[in-house]
Amino acid sequence: ESIVLLPGVVPGLHLAAQAFTQPGEAVLVQPPVYGRFFDVAREARLQQQEAPLVQDAEGRYGVDFEAFEAAITPQTRLFLLCNPQNPTGRVFTRPELERMAEICLRHGVLLAADEIHHDLVYRGNRHIPIASLSPEIAERTITLVAPSKTFNIAGLQAAAAIIPNKALRERFLGARRGLIEWVNVMGQTAAIAAYEQGEAWLEALLDYLEANRDFLIGYAQNYLPGIRVNAPQGTHLAWLDCRESGIEGLPHEFFRRKARVALNDGRWFGTGGEGFVRLNFATSRAVLREALERMQAALRPGKCDK
Repeated sequence: ESIVLLPGVVPGLHLAAQAFTQPGEAVLVQPPVYGRFFDVAREARLQQQEAPLVQDAEGRYGVDFEAFEAAITPQTRLFLLCNPQNPTGRVFTRPELERMAEICLRHGVLLAADEIHHDLVYRGNRHIPIASLSPEIAERTITLVAPSKTFNIAGLQAAAAIIPNKALRERFLGARRGLIEWVNVMGQTAAIAAYEQGEAWLEALLDYLEANRDFLIGYAQNYLPGIRVNAPQGTHLAWLDCRESGIEGLPHEFFRRKARVALNDGRWFGTGGEGFVRLNFATSRAVLREALERMQAALRPGKCDK
């Protein structure tokens, strides 16, 4: 009874804002983050507050808890969490999640957790749903999940919100206002089939994606001068730091023009995205290798001009 079916995780984020905030109040985000998060404040006429993730000496992203708490004001009503994190690939640890949740609860801030990549986590890491930390946290959390990333069925538009708190669930349902109704039959059927029969396929997928990730990391270290990338702990996405590559102009435009490789512009992910690109390595090894070889050729001395 805690589950509310939805046509997507992004509509769920918007519904949460419509249900639990009023225009002029505020929503908290942690850039760099999936660019659709930024639409939530604009569409609900909210203030957008930011607590940017920070990098350590090795380039690994984490939470600056002092900045996180300082970003919260009396107007803050909702925190949008992305875990596993897109685009950095971080899978937050239990202590990190506990501290973020404790701060939110202490300030009366609801949590809306986009956990769409929860199945795509690599060896040595574990995805912990933030709502599973305690009954108190579950009562203040809207968890959003979908089979779309894991099983590549995004076009069938099937997702769900998990809301244990009955009062919150009723407000969430009420925010639909006849605009967002049910999940189509094909989407429901595909989701059931994926979750009931897709475990062996998913295990093979994770092995393949992890090997692709390791190939990408090794290739970048050896053949992409000035490109820095940390091994993502989850997702099928790599966050490439191009700031020391010598590229003039925008890296995504450079690689599209010089290498004929299309990457996501880091600026779309907000604060901290300048000079970065996002690469999707959920493809065949042959395609990944060709893309990296093209990028390597584009980075040869004398070719990094605008």
